[in-house]
Amino acid sequence: MIKIETVWDKDGIIKSCTVKGHAGAGKTGTDIVCSAVSVLVRTMAAVLLNREGIVIRWEAPEPGFFFLEAEYTAAGKDFLFSAGEFFRIGLASIAEEYPKHCKLIQTRRT
Repeated sequence: MIKIETVWDKDGIIKSCTVKGHAGAGKTGTDIVCSAVSVLVRTMAAVLLNREGIVIRWEAPEPGFFFLEAEYTAAGKDFLFSAGEFFRIGLASIAEEYPKHCKLIQTRRT
């Protein structure tokens, strides 16, 4: 199972995302759940990288692990909110459609 943990600030802006595990929904290299999660998290990192007002740290050192952490200034707040909303809805959709293979845990910090 893939376990995704996201942390959001009081304004609903993503602060971090950690993805661990493998879905086990198909053979290695053809698992639709792993593919969907991988595309979303890697695209999120690529979209935020070098965006004015947003600083991210991310790593994917091995298969089955991804981490992203974001900080923002006023110049990046609206963009990060919108990107995060897209990200949240995408991850929630995968977890809802494949509950035996993907679990999403969302935490809001004040």
